Amino acid sequence: MKNYRSLVWGFMLINLIGFSSCAASNVDDAVKQKEQQVQQNNNNVYTVSSATELNALNLAAGDKVIMKNGDWKSQQVNFKGKGTAEKPITLVAETKGSVILSGNSNLKIDGEWLTVDGLSFKNGFSLKDDVLIFTKTSSNCRLTNTSIEDYNPADKTVDYKWVSLYGTKNRVDHCSISGKTHQGTTLVVWLDDKANYHQIDHNYFGPRPDLGVNGGETIRIGTSTYSMNDSYTTVENNIFDKCNGEIEIISIKSGYNKILNNLFYECVGTVTFRHGNHSEVSANYFVGNDVSNTGGVRIIGENQKVYDNYLYKIAGTSLRASISIMNAFENPALSDYWQVKNADVQRNIIVNSKEAFVLGAGKDSKRVVAPDGVNISGNYVLNPGTLITMTDEPANLKIQNNQADGTSLSTGFVKMGTDLQLSDGIWQRKSALKKPFWLDVIVGPEWKKDNRSFLFK
Repeated sequence: MKNYRSLVWGFMLINLIGFSSCAASNVDDAVKQKEQQVQQNNNNVYTVSSATELNALNLAAGDKVIMKNGDWKSQQVNFKGKGTAEKPITLVAETKGSVILSGNSNLKIDGEWLTVDGLSFKNGFSLKDDVLIFTKTSSNCRLTNTSIEDYNPADKTVDYKWVSLYGTKNRVDHCSISGKTHQGTTLVVWLDDKANYHQIDHNYFGPRPDLGVNGGETIRIGTSTYSMNDSYTTVENNIFDKCNGEIEIISIKSGYNKILNNLFYECVGTVTFRHGNHSEVSANYFVGNDVSNTGGVRIIGENQKVYDNYLYKIAGTSLRASISIMNAFENPALSDYWQVKNADVQRNIIVNSKEAFVLGAGKDSKRVVAPDGVNISGNYVLNPGTLITMTDEPANLKIQNNQADGTSLSTGFVKMGTDLQLSDGIWQRKSALKKPFWLDVIVGPEWKKDNRSFLFK
């Protein structure tokens, strides 16, 4: 992860603005005039060396706070203020990556149009609160170029989250979040009766070991309680590297979310529509490399869309198949499995995976309600172990215009034509060729620009 830090800081231009004052006799008229203009516009710049100093500030729109380099041990940082779109309030490291929040440090972002840039959490753990919290009243706030690494208590059963996103229209981007080994989801989008429209993009989520119990998701969007409410959260252009905390890598528990253009590399689990309706998982890359129990997409609920994903050597079966469409409970509670209705699965490319499609997955004495209205159209399947497994038979099932090779054909599949082309080591539709964003990303010693052979083993 040390080598990845250079990527995180390199994603954004460094824009540290120095501000100094000196005796009036040594400052020329131009500098005096500039200082007066800054004061008139309330664009103050503060340099602080402790949470006590920072928490005491009364910040105004346009202000900037610089945290001095060093080890900020066991600091409870409360970044509070009301900026504007034109004049956000910023909290930045003196040098990106050189402000270390260690010991039992936490950070709370509380206000409007606040930006936190360039911090590093390591060499410690939280005592009670989540490590980094966007408060319930926060809006249009941003966490960027920040890392949380191995911030774990000795007791692995202790449950706290590393990032909690409350409020509305907040963003987490270009961060490195890696090495969570204790109980609790890594990043949670908390939902109530209002949609929150959060953005989670261009982050690196590093390895997380299997907890052996529930609650080890890397991202959870919503909760069972509010799962029939809509979130409108977007998760895009992230790398998930060996995120194995539990069966759900991303757990969608709300409506109208989008999981777009991410890379899931050797993750033992699935992106799961766990609760809620009307969400979309599209244009993602699932690279399993035959690692045991690697999975793809698991569908539960109504009007879910699964488009244009690339699934390579997914070794999981049943609930962890490349595309798994589940059975449901009769009269389900909010925390139960709801019936799949009107699932739309189109233009996915599945290569060398153990089970391409499973219909009625998880059928048992409780999960007895089969899906209703599944459309599987325009997909491409190369050399599957099994093309389709029918654990239960959905009502109103449409399987049409799909192509397959290296397997016995089923209804709705024809022999593979010439629609696909191998590009950058990936089978792509000729009509929609693109270079994946992660091919130009360096993440640690393995991920070298000049050698991508390790990606597709």
